[in-house]
Amino acid sequence: MALSDLNNLDFSNIAGWPPIAKSLLIIIIVAAVGGAGYWFDIKDMWADLEKIRREELGLKQEFIQKQTVVANLDAYRARLEELKVILAELVKRLPTGVEMPDLLEQISDTGRANGLDFQLFRPEKEQRKEFLAEVPISIKARATYHQLGAFISSIAALERIVTLQNATLVTIGGGNLNADELSIDATLQTYRYIGDEG
Repeated sequence: MALSDLNNLDFSNIAGWPPIAKSLLIIIIVAAVGGAGYWFDIKDMWADLEKIRREELGLKQEFIQKQTVVANLDAYRARLEELKVILAELVKRLPTGVEMPDLLEQISDTGRANGLDFQLFRPEKEQRKEFLAEVPISIKARATYHQLGAFISSIAALERIVTLQNATLVTIGGGNLNADELSIDATLQTYRYIGDEG
């Protein structure tokens, strides 16, 4: 069958076509139906399949993470209980509003007992955080280096948390840090438990 014979095919009598022409027609019809099926149906399904595969990968990773947490759940619970005990101990070291005046007096008495001569001892405005308030105390005092060291050691040993911050020390006298008096300008930082009042 020559190519010129294709022009002479009778479309009203397809059954009479030569086998090669029939085969060619069947291939064209199958290709057209397959192409149309892909374009109108399978193409969208293929995109959905790719989307579902990505979601599946994400879900597998999430499952592995959650499985790791579940496998270690008892250890996490035990650690949580330990942290609750530690937090309770730390909260005990934070005075409540009623206890603050006693703590301030205790700090002042500790300074005087260690030889500090206070020119200023002023609690500043507290700064509230989640469950506690920071209470800065501005101090100006005179003392020797050893008296200051003893004071810092004594406030560190208090039951409540008190820290020394922003300290400026200036020697008064001949410049011998161990023997001369110091002018001290510093901030003591303590904390107050606010709990549910906050």
